[in-house]
Amino acid sequence: MSMDLLKGREVIFEFFPVGNIVRVSAMDTQSLTEITIQGPAGTGEGILKRNALKRLEYVLKKKGLIS
Repeated sequence: MSMDLLKGREVIFEFFPVGNIVRVSAMDTQSLTEITIQGPAGTGEGILKRNALKRLEYVLKKKGLIS
């Protein structure tokens, strides 16, 4: 999966720590599609962002909003 499909789109991230996990929300501002993932609190922000972007791309493809 490449992130090229999301180039030029604004994505807003929110990180919310809950105990020993971090909930990450990512929202595509163009389609107002939002996803949420979670990962271990010790995971780097870059990895969590990448995983959230992959999930967002998957959902947008499934909805037919990107090809």
